[in-house]
Amino acid sequence: VMRELCCVEMIIGTSGYFRWGLRRVRDWIVQALADLKAAHDLLNSSNYAWACFAGHQAAEKALKAILEHFGTPSTGHNLLELLAEVSAHVEVSEELRDDCKTLNRHYIPTQYPSAFSSGAPAEMYDEKDAREAYSRAERVVRFAQRITGIAQG
Repeated sequence: VMRELCCVEMIIGTSGYFRWGLRRVRDWIVQALADLKAAHDLLNSSNYAWACFAGHQAAEKALKAILEHFGTPSTGHNLLELLAEVSAHVEVSEELRDDCKTLNRHYIPTQYPSAFSSGAPAEMYDEKDAREAYSRAERVVRFAQRITGIAQG
């Protein structure tokens, strides 16, 4: 019964979205920028695994901002799938694909010890990983800002 209620709620939410034309592009950009700042702050406090995760989150929200901008909102966390949806609207560089491919690797393993045969995620990531994730996430967020025309929150 609960599963059916969740599905009904999603259907109602989706139909309400289109009926009322609610656009949340700015909200997605604002959150992408907040996540990017979190990645930077986490990097500077040597919390490297979470910095990588925050980089993934920033990129995800930036891509969702673009999709929202074009009126095709999406769900999911796979950056390559979201980027493929974005590419139906705008040209996407190979560098951006590489950024998303690399950031995708930081979604699950940064959070769960079971992603590794032994050791905690906090022990598996270093400053180099976090700097790279931040740089790649920043490129995705800047791309989203250019496409949506929203420079800041």
